[in-house]
Amino acid sequence: MPELPEVETYVRALKPLLTGKTILAAEVHWPRTIAAPDPASFTDLVRGRRFASFGRRGKYMLLGLDSAETLIVHLRMTGELRLHPPPTPDASSSTPPADKHTHVQFELDTGEELRFRDTRKFGRIWLVEDTTNVLGKLGPEPLDEAFVPQTLAQTLAGRKANVKALLLNQSLLAGVGNIYADESLFRARIDPRRAGGSLVLEEIERLHLALRDVLLEGIEAQGSSVQNYAPPTGAKGGFQEQFQVFRRSGEPCFACGTPISRTVLAQRSTHFCPACQR
Repeated sequence: MPELPEVETYVRALKPLLTGKTILAAEVHWPRTIAAPDPASFTDLVRGRRFASFGRRGKYMLLGLDSAETLIVHLRMTGELRLHPPPTPDASSSTPPADKHTHVQFELDTGEELRFRDTRKFGRIWLVEDTTNVLGKLGPEPLDEAFVPQTLAQTLAGRKANVKALLLNQSLLAGVGNIYADESLFRARIDPRRAGGSLVLEEIERLHLALRDVLLEGIEAQGSSVQNYAPPTGAKGGFQEQFQVFRRSGEPCFACGTPISRTVLAQRSTHFCPACQR
């Protein structure tokens, strides 16, 4: 599932492609993709609306319309938004027709078509006036200036759950998923199996710094393309080339040579160096 760096990359790529363009019509082919409102109301409400702003909250894309409503898009595992050019006289270079995995189509005033495609059908789109109705339960953004070590310390204080599970809990911290949790804990030299409440201030400060650095590096590399994810341009992200532990089980640690271990925490594969992370 795309995490904070992948979603941030997506939003940054969509902004120059969609800014100022108007939705002439929309079609919904898989009704469950539209989480709110009902699909018929959705197509009516987006018609004639212009893309006006672009943002992100956690793993959600926020595409603001000039109606003061927001399209909230969650890609989940296999969702993707792609902008297709208008038809051309040369049929050989025309955009291919939408396939069975294209669940929502937006016709734009430029002749282009924005398609939401999702082979697993887990992705969701909301159209809301108040984003807190969908996003209100999310925890703080790890890249916000307000997210300081003390914030993380308060989040972990007294927690008996392992620190990896706590980092994945979106109500505690928004946007961090499996990849960036593993990489941050390695960089902070913290065993992911430890109880969150057992971390001392020095460790929390290391983890805070590692989280921010790893996420920023992920954004700079345009995310991690390890399975389904690719930015709207179609080019793959590059952060997978920088993995220190994620999906490297059995391979030598780059720091000490110890084989990387794998376990399951919070129902997710977890990778760590048993020598470097204590």
